[in-house]
Amino acid sequence: MPLMLKMEIRKEKFKIENRRYLGSKAKLIPFIKKIVLENCSDIHSVTDIFAGIGNVAMAFNNKGTKVIVNDLLYSNNVSYVAWFGKEKIDFQKMTEYLHQYNSINNLEENYFSKNFANTYFSEFNCKKIGYIREDIENKFDNGEINNREKCYLITSLIYAMDHIANTVGHYDAFRLHGDLDKKLILKDLEVPENGINNNNEIYRMDSNKLASLIETDLVYIDPPYNSRQYCDSYHLLENIAEWKKPRVYGIAKKMDRSSEIKSNYCTLKAPIVFDNLIRDLKCKYILVSYNNTGLTGAGRSQAKISDNDIISSLSKKGKVLIFSTDYKQFTTGKTKVSDHQERLFLCIVGKQDTKCTYNINSDIKYAKSPLNYTGGKFKLLSQLEERFPKKFNCFVDLFGGGYNVGVNLGGTKCICNDRQKEVIKILKLLYKYNSYDIEKKIETIINEYGLSNSMLNGYSFYNCSSDKGLGPFNKVKYEKLREKYNSFTNESEEKYFYLLTLIIFAFNNQIRFNSKGQYNMPVGKRDFNNSIRKNLDAFCSKMHKQEIIFYTKDFRKMESLIPDGSFVYCDPPYFLGTASYNENAGWTRKDDIDLMQMLINIDRKGIKFALSNVIEHKGLKNQPLLDWATENHFNINYLRAKYDNSNYHIKDKNYKTIEVLITNY
Repeated sequence: MPLMLKMEIRKEKFKIENRRYLGSKAKLIPFIKKIVLENCSDIHSVTDIFAGIGNVAMAFNNKGTKVIVNDLLYSNNVSYVAWFGKEKIDFQKMTEYLHQYNSINNLEENYFSKNFANTYFSEFNCKKIGYIREDIENKFDNGEINNREKCYLITSLIYAMDHIANTVGHYDAFRLHGDLDKKLILKDLEVPENGINNNNEIYRMDSNKLASLIETDLVYIDPPYNSRQYCDSYHLLENIAEWKKPRVYGIAKKMDRSSEIKSNYCTLKAPIVFDNLIRDLKCKYILVSYNNTGLTGAGRSQAKISDNDIISSLSKKGKVLIFSTDYKQFTTGKTKVSDHQERLFLCIVGKQDTKCTYNINSDIKYAKSPLNYTGGKFKLLSQLEERFPKKFNCFVDLFGGGYNVGVNLGGTKCICNDRQKEVIKILKLLYKYNSYDIEKKIETIINEYGLSNSMLNGYSFYNCSSDKGLGPFNKVKYEKLREKYNSFTNESEEKYFYLLTLIIFAFNNQIRFNSKGQYNMPVGKRDFNNSIRKNLDAFCSKMHKQEIIFYTKDFRKMESLIPDGSFVYCDPPYFLGTASYNENAGWTRKDDIDLMQMLINIDRKGIKFALSNVIEHKGLKNQPLLDWATENHFNINYLRAKYDNSNYHIKDKNYKTIEVLITNY
């Protein structure tokens, strides 16, 4: 029997994929290799920067390819040394030791059996595991085995434990009535042939720190998808690998998991740290694997990084291609996801995407401007789109404001005009810089003034709640920032980055200046949160696809600048209501009359226009506007409008606002 068992150890070996692991890509290897083979060239080095058990790294590990493998978990790092290490292994000696370990029976109580007996393993198997792990440590300390051989034996033990563990594949909990009678059998490892691993590199680092230290042809990125920390799921294997014999506690028998092995990719920081990672990589290709658990399934499995986040970050680096395949994911047994797909996002670094084959912001139909205007048309975009002409040579946003209409419905060639020069200055910044550079500049100002960053730290960090908002924490800091902006005497870009930051932290993100031209909005409840960042990114992406000419002229001086074949959209301040950003200058009946005459002139030139306005507001009726439209045979389109943030001051809620779109077509 001992001889047969010894022969069995030599015959059957553990392969790298023979472990249950959350997010394991073992079944996706053919799909991954196919995408790389068909779309990447001259690949001589591959980095698996969130390697897990190392399946993808092993798929590319050959004599012609250098593999760099990395993971935060110590238990995975130990296995990497066994699978990918350079140090020589005495395989005959390893087989002898494994045979001895499988044959032992009479064992005393030890650290492992005292803490884990009859939980994940039977009492006997716990005694055996504890004995084996202690013996491996002693052999290494006595110089009987080298470091790779030590890791080889530990890896065999970990794989053997995984095969009989009384769990659903991780160690958050054990089955109360599970099968504890399975035998613990260690096997040799099917490691690569001599010479294949000679150029490989193994790391146990934060992936973002490693990114700036390495250069490689292809980087494969498979970050954690949700809030489940891997050090929590595999704490027991961490315990075995490190063998520091820590105190364990709770039903699950967990040890203390230090913060250094907790990943930011399992937190709200994920989109930011992912963006930083992509920025710092030095490579020719980036391949990101991410599934659609964020769309369905249990709440805890909601993806921390959206498709929009991934594509936005990668598109700053080069051309992005997207591939998908159906895939049955490994879950904990509670989450059920139908129609599950695994996506691969391939970035060809440095290549410009001249023909965009995907929508960078596929989950955002309309991009919302960071400049919030009373009476802004963001909520009416779908109704406007239905009523706008389908073809025109140039879109003229005569009263651009936050540019919500122009950026979403304006096509590829636009003119954006607004008399408020501060608004145009900010729009020019958004048009000039990519969202990443803008975000970094805003974050620098946030840090400079000590404002909140709820995306990184949450609300409790600032002793605030979501309901009451962050105003109490930010108020004094915000007022100092506002004072700084108002003290600028030049027209530098820096000044308007300060204004943009102010607006983000202001009440309802609104714009208002006093009679001296000073910004005077009070602090708001929110900060530069994930929602605003996504909107900013989507807004900038749409702007950058347009050719935009900016003006800061009185509308009366724009008539001669409107090209033939244009479509002119007008959303002026309403005579029946004064918007906060324009309350000092106001909007008079004469302005209304001049605009109506200008639109008559445009109509006579054969140029199409659409005018947004109200014919009834606060109990008042705009009869001159109705008469003008009727006399000139223009069409009056009634819209379904509701401005929750513009009528908070109205005492009589029975007053109705009737919004219209007047067109000459």
